[in-house]
Amino acid sequence: MSSIWLALALVGTFLTIFMAGVIVDMFMREKNRPVTLLQSQLGPVEAVDLRQQDLQGSMLDRVFMPAAKRMGRGLVRLTPLDLNSRINRLLVLAGNPPAWDAERVVALKIIGGVAGVVLGGTLVTMVPLPSLVKLVMVAVFALLGYTIPSAQLRAMANGRQKGIQRQLSDVMDLLTISVEAGLGLDAAIAQVTRNVPGPLAEELMRLSQEVQIGVGRADAFRHLGERVEISELRGFTLAMVQADLFGVSIANVLRAQSRELRHKRRQRAEEIAQKIPVKLLFPMIFLVLPATFIIVLGPGALQIYNQFFGPSGSF
Repeated sequence: MSSIWLALALVGTFLTIFMAGVIVDMFMREKNRPVTLLQSQLGPVEAVDLRQQDLQGSMLDRVFMPAAKRMGRGLVRLTPLDLNSRINRLLVLAGNPPAWDAERVVALKIIGGVAGVVLGGTLVTMVPLPSLVKLVMVAVFALLGYTIPSAQLRAMANGRQKGIQRQLSDVMDLLTISVEAGLGLDAAIAQVTRNVPGPLAEELMRLSQEVQIGVGRADAFRHLGERVEISELRGFTLAMVQADLFGVSIANVLRAQSRELRHKRRQRAEEIAQKIPVKLLFPMIFLVLPATFIIVLGPGALQIYNQFFGPSGSF
């Protein structure tokens, strides 16, 4: 039983460090909020040459300090201090599903970790195993319970992004046809959201709602690009922002984007088709070919064995 208490003590220490990190992160956010508000209220500042300013610094400031900052950011990602921002990013990619928020996911992770410890401790008491193995099993169950909520959220985000990617070319074709038929861009987006349900239609509806409440069209398209991790859609949003800033014809931009998306979809399909033989190679080698060899060569091998090594064989 001493190993079980040791495992519980280790998990309790981990959870304590985790909660301390979350509390420190919340405190730092509250502390920096007045500074952010003050910066948002400041007017435009005088432009400076950042490159010349960087070159004036010493080698320590230009080389070693940025490398140390990058290492620090990498270490922070492994600690609970960056957990809230990562969960919020996953929630955005997943479309902000109802009844899901960062606090709920963190709570589920803590509950899952505790449940994993309890379940692992219960199972290891029923099986006679060495103490080290019991400790490893308890740690594995705790890690599984801790990672299941974020893994589920990540799966939801990946599925939604793949759904957007599959719908993008069809939605772009419909949007191009609607604009070329005489509809305005807002009316064309509304037409698309009514006729093509799915995650991409939800994002376009949110874009239309932002424009209706007074957000600039360029800013709304930028927000759309920030809510997804698909390079094709980000390229489309960048093209629409440039078209809005420079007064380029929307129909021409949509036609070019539609043509490019169809080409990329064809390339993606060809890439998937080229991967199929490689994926089938190992099942063919380890599953199909041995059975084929047994069926084809088995009778001949038995006859040869009986001819040479049987009761009436030469040997």
